[in-house]
Amino acid sequence: MEVRAEFGKFYDVEADALVVTVYEGEKADEGALKELDERTGGVLSEITASDEMRGKQGDMVYIYRAGDIRARRLLLVGGGKREDFSFDTVRRVSGSAARFLRSKGARSMAVLRRSQLDLEKSAQAAVEGVLLGLFEPDMYKTDHKEERYIEELILLTAQPGMEEALARGVERGRIIGESVNLARELSNEPSSTLTPSELAERAKENAQRFGLDIDILDEARMKELGMGALLGVARGSDEPARLVVLRYTPAGTEPMGNDADVIAIVGKGITFDSGGISIKPAEGMEKMKYDMSGAAATLAAMCAIAQLKPRVNVIGLMPSTENMPSGRAYKPGDVLRAMSGKTIEVINTDAEGRLILADAIAYARKLGATKIIDLATLTGAVSVALGPVHVAILGNEQAFIDEVRQAAREVGERMWQLPLDEDYRDMIKSDIADIKNSGGRYAGTITAAYFLKEFAEDTPWVHLDIAGTAWENERKPHMSKGPTGVAIRTLINYVCNHAAE
Repeated sequence: MEVRAEFGKFYDVEADALVVTVYEGEKADEGALKELDERTGGVLSEITASDEMRGKQGDMVYIYRAGDIRARRLLLVGGGKREDFSFDTVRRVSGSAARFLRSKGARSMAVLRRSQLDLEKSAQAAVEGVLLGLFEPDMYKTDHKEERYIEELILLTAQPGMEEALARGVERGRIIGESVNLARELSNEPSSTLTPSELAERAKENAQRFGLDIDILDEARMKELGMGALLGVARGSDEPARLVVLRYTPAGTEPMGNDADVIAIVGKGITFDSGGISIKPAEGMEKMKYDMSGAAATLAAMCAIAQLKPRVNVIGLMPSTENMPSGRAYKPGDVLRAMSGKTIEVINTDAEGRLILADAIAYARKLGATKIIDLATLTGAVSVALGPVHVAILGNEQAFIDEVRQAAREVGERMWQLPLDEDYRDMIKSDIADIKNSGGRYAGTITAAYFLKEFAEDTPWVHLDIAGTAWENERKPHMSKGPTGVAIRTLINYVCNHAAE
């Protein structure tokens, strides 16, 4: 998609459709709306005076032959209350407009900037919104596939002289939007295609494309390192496990080592989760192909970071395997020895994500990580607690948690902190090993996080449980159903904020 800026009058722009935001309760009696009303022969006054366009988010009015403007169509989009208008609103409005106009066959859209929000960040949000909005999960359809696409996005602004800031925002929006969609494509792949080996190969292709260093550990190397937790989960599958390590080192900085500040992003990569011997119910199991959304997010974030070039060392770890039942599969009652040396009693083989993350977190510490963020579709309990709205965030250092939450707020992603009191440790005590992999039905999200905390040890660590938010079951005006790419923009923003500090 081509993105360009126009600094002239909105009514002179050549496009299939002109997109104009209307705030809640707004009338066409001043500014751009008044001018547009005059050029449309009073159409805007008539529409805003009726219930057809109240300005609420989700409201849309599509106008043919709009009058004395060069754009062939006019699309009015509700922006909600003016005082609540934010960069996230820009993202949603742009995405909703792009999806609607694509359904009408439009190939170009011009968006009129009406807010006083920062121009660079507004441009970034608009481009992100369009790219995220146009994603469709129909990659394997041969019939009724969405073939239409918005080929050109024109950003209309009344601030000539801001070309450099606008260009920066557009480029950043493109990088982030395309990276998030990369993760959504991976999460949407069937497990028959996206095996652990194939996921590692996709990571290799993208690492080469964006200049990341990559190391792919096979099962022999994992065995040498003592990764008994990850390999224990992998035993039941015919597909060999992989641990992908991506490295980003900014030019001109100290190499990674004991004295370097190194942020590690660790993402769960279960390419299919049957539950293993503790097998899941059949209903909904087809969605367990997306149990590698954490690994996909890690790869996406690393690809974006490589292009944005923040001045901080970052490593991304993607532990990947299937969780399958077989004659070789690990079983309830087994005891696994993790890379850190801790022994783990297996209570439930469907609590496998924390096992593979345990070894990956320990390996991140071995590689010199000074801060660790893991993200995973880890527990069904988080959906019960927070629904499809908030990501659960937990950690062992409040200042670190606050920084990640702030990064999330800045990009419009919602995270809710859950407690991690030491009392929860008692729920995962084992009679025969150091720890057990499930504390039962109560506080499931918290006890899973506490399990991971044991392997982060004294390294500042944050855990994001994205199980309730990584897949959208309903189509939204600004986004398709299916994989969401949640938390990727937060990770990118956190790394860039950290580097700026």
